[in-house]
Amino acid sequence: MKSDNPESGITVADLRTHTVTGVVQHLIERMILSGELKPGQRLNETALATQLAVSRGPVREACRSLVELGLLCLIPNRGIFVRRFTKQDVAEVFELRAGLVALSALLLLPVLRADVSAGLDRLLDEMEDAAQVSDFARYDTLNLEFHDFMVRATGNTRLIRLYRGLVKEFKMFRSHGVTQGDALLQSNEEHREIVSALKSGDASRSYQASFRHIGQGTARMLAALDKLSQTDLPSSKG
Repeated sequence: MKSDNPESGITVADLRTHTVTGVVQHLIERMILSGELKPGQRLNETALATQLAVSRGPVREACRSLVELGLLCLIPNRGIFVRRFTKQDVAEVFELRAGLVALSALLLLPVLRADVSAGLDRLLDEMEDAAQVSDFARYDTLNLEFHDFMVRATGNTRLIRLYRGLVKEFKMFRSHGVTQGDALLQSNEEHREIVSALKSGDASRSYQASFRHIGQGTARMLAALDKLSQTDLPSSKG
């Protein structure tokens, strides 16, 4: 059955297929980010289709999209695998994230409202509580929310979309055993400097504080990766 617009060429079946593919993509993505699907693991489309109670078509299309997003990789004649990350991958993601976070500070500055400021303060306090008891899992969740909150508050939909796409890669190597331990308090002090700079209305200070925080986070992440054996270190090579 065709849609009401005869020029669209889109059928109801097409729409249903795209909807199912989108749901399947979301579910596979969640399995990757949660670690249920491990780095380097080969995906079995038939098994996934059975597990998700769908045909192989939506699974195949979802996997293609996730390859384009960088969460999966296609190795010719071998199949599709959950992507592994190198230290270079980590550095590149942090570099891009630094630019986007710093940009969000500049865009947020002229539209900083009292409710946004209060929301940032609340997150700072919650992160401080988590850091004091070395609760990395809670701190990590709040840390991601803090930066996403900043980006959302700019109201720039394209920035939000770009940032969240990048964070999907960021989450992959954050969720596979790399923690900061005693660096949590230092990280939150950097967050406080960002908020203080925003409240001061100083554009240069806001940009530099945001960019510097991500740079220091890069150093902490790479130092943690150095502690892992080369066998454990994620690699994007087959």
